[in-house]
Amino acid sequence: MPARKGYGKLTADSVPDRRVRPAFRLLPLPFCIAISLSAQAEDPPPDWGLCPVEDAIPAFEGAPAKLPPGAIAAPRSEQPTDIEGDSLGGVKDQSIEYQGNVALTRGDQFIGTDKLTYNEQTETYVAEGNVRYQDSGMRVVADRAEGNQGKDQHKIDNIRYQLIDRRGHGGAESIEMDGTEGSMRRSSYTTCPPDAKHWELRARQIDVDTEKGMGVARNATLRIGRVPVLYVPWFMFPIDDTRRTGLLYPSLSNSNRNGFDYRQPIYLNLAPNYDLTLNPRYMTNRGASLGAEFRYLNPRGAGTITGMYMPDDELRDRDRGHFTFNAFQNLSRHWRARSNLIWISDPRYFEDFSNSINGTSITTAVSTLGLYGRGPYWDASLMADHHQLADPTLTDANLPFSRQPRANFRWEQPFGSWIMAGVDAEAVRFHKGDAMVGSTRREFPGGSRLDLKPYVSFPLEGASWFLRPTLAWRHTEYRLDEGLGARLGGNNPSRSLPIASLDSGLFFDRSFRWRDREYLQTLEPRIFYLNVPYRDQSNLPVFDTRLLSFSWGQLFRDNRYSGADRQTDANQLTVAVSSRMIRGADGFEKLSMSLGQIRYFEDSQVTLPNERTTQHGKSSWVADANWSPSDRWTIGASYQWDSRLRREDLASVRARYLLKDDGIVNLAYRYRRNLNFQPGRPLSDSNQPDLLEQVDFSFLYPINPTWSVVGRYYYSIFDKKPLETVAGVQWESCCIAARLMGRRWVKNVEGELDTGILFEIELKGLGSAGQDTRRTLRRAILGYYRDDLYLVPPETATGQKADPDPTP
Repeated sequence: MPARKGYGKLTADSVPDRRVRPAFRLLPLPFCIAISLSAQAEDPPPDWGLCPVEDAIPAFEGAPAKLPPGAIAAPRSEQPTDIEGDSLGGVKDQSIEYQGNVALTRGDQFIGTDKLTYNEQTETYVAEGNVRYQDSGMRVVADRAEGNQGKDQHKIDNIRYQLIDRRGHGGAESIEMDGTEGSMRRSSYTTCPPDAKHWELRARQIDVDTEKGMGVARNATLRIGRVPVLYVPWFMFPIDDTRRTGLLYPSLSNSNRNGFDYRQPIYLNLAPNYDLTLNPRYMTNRGASLGAEFRYLNPRGAGTITGMYMPDDELRDRDRGHFTFNAFQNLSRHWRARSNLIWISDPRYFEDFSNSINGTSITTAVSTLGLYGRGPYWDASLMADHHQLADPTLTDANLPFSRQPRANFRWEQPFGSWIMAGVDAEAVRFHKGDAMVGSTRREFPGGSRLDLKPYVSFPLEGASWFLRPTLAWRHTEYRLDEGLGARLGGNNPSRSLPIASLDSGLFFDRSFRWRDREYLQTLEPRIFYLNVPYRDQSNLPVFDTRLLSFSWGQLFRDNRYSGADRQTDANQLTVAVSSRMIRGADGFEKLSMSLGQIRYFEDSQVTLPNERTTQHGKSSWVADANWSPSDRWTIGASYQWDSRLRREDLASVRARYLLKDDGIVNLAYRYRRNLNFQPGRPLSDSNQPDLLEQVDFSFLYPINPTWSVVGRYYYSIFDKKPLETVAGVQWESCCIAARLMGRRWVKNVEGELDTGILFEIELKGLGSAGQDTRRTLRRAILGYYRDDLYLVPPETATGQKADPDPTP
């Protein structure tokens, strides 16, 4: 049945037996074996920006075009197979032979060869000369392929492959496959360009089982350039995304405090829905420890249990450890259980085992456990928490009161377009127990508190204005323990008072043209009036109430305290104005400014212990501004000026410049005055004129496309010492990167400094060895990853210092 050249495509129906088609369905298996030594997806993914657009194997002529993004193709098994060639011969029901430019396509698959022979009786095939395979994920070329379709046995000689949907290419001398098992001899893999193999992974033999998803490499060698740097005689690895038990990448570091630090994670795949990671660690200055992380997942929730135990810390001469349990469980459509439990062996745990200055800012380890619900107009919770000391300079007497339990309910619902009604309710039991004060043990009695705040609001608003009068009534009552009630003059103190406020504002805008661009400028004046009558609250305890830092948000709150133990009295008026300049082309905010002040018509007599009263007159001016002279520059400032005492209470200036090639420079200055400083009292940690004064300078400066320098200098002017210093150099090529940096940071609350040297080498697409320098630099340099500039930074502390005694 000869065919002329140019006869056109032959469909599968034109072939004497369709069994020709399955002979090629296993050709993708070499790809699975070849890339099985590559790492899983990294977070963040490698940067391939320095890699040239260069194919180790160019695209094949006649191969199907890649589908556009978002397009969905039909399954390959449902698509027809088209075969074409220069000639077609053979004997029906015996042997079929295609010769000359043989091409087989099915969906996204393409197979090409010079000659294809298939024996229908023995079910054997031979593809000879320029064997080529391509689909949406890879390209493969080989000299020869042969096999038995009936026995599912195949052999392919002299293979080269390239990945399409991710970087990577390599080759192999031969591949033999028998069913789900295969063996590759003298294979290689790299993500580098073909003419610049900075690193390459080679193995004498790789055996895989696709059904089990596992492979075994023998005599594997990692080469940097032409130098072998790592030899592994035998190891097992996964060949797909299925989780497998095995070793993870180790971590190496060195510091003055810990000495040489080596960690070797061991992953245990226990079941499809739970696993365990062991973290043995050895520090030459401390000793050995064992950590573990257990994760589980079920249809309605998930959880993580972590822990660490060090039998004998040589630096502290004691056992060390921690335990955490973080989980959630959905109980119904509206209710969820959540736990965040933590235990540490001693107050210096965070200080000693944290690699940043954040470890010294944590004063308490807070555990919470509770039920949380939410509906269309309500949310509620029933929870409990417990505080553990995490600051060696404090005692248990400084711990906040634990809430065991706390019930909270909030409801807010509109009634028509002009009425909004709601209620905030809380019932809580405070407990602390006894604690050492000096050389004696003292009992700290607690109590129960009920706080109710029903309110009604009338939100009147239009396109350019709003007027929101609000009326509320706050009632708070206590049931105090005997000892505390005796000191305060009664076991059942209470407080009731009305709260009235009026919030109003206007919106003005105008369009204008500046420097050949269209802009929208807004003017947003706002007035907020608050009236709360005075109630004597000196007989109320102080369980969880703190004075909030004065800021822009404080101008429009009905209470300057964070808890229910104090409700400020007020007869005050806030006058504020904001203005923004918005670029019309893309909505970019070029300029924003805000200015506001509170006018106190009467003295505010409600205070916390050791707090100064707020006198009638004017508060400090609060000003905030942000300006972008260009798309690369961002400059911001916050300022508070006390016009009565003619002094600044807060000053903050920040600037950021975006360099080309993802470089960045950050500069910040922060100052805050202690508003409760009392000159007549002795100086102490809580009675200082200044709370903080700091400067922070950080940068990522690209010298050229491959070399860059990084650094941070974080200095406390108030303490006259650096808080953290970072200096390092980075080298990066298309497929390999190395980072070397030195750090010096405050390691404990006494202000002692620690020094460390960190080195990491990253083989892109394979993994990295050494300390995780990217995580350290990401925390130290805002914008080290550009996407971080658009994220809200996480909280850096889990607790705050508390008063030792609830007695006013």
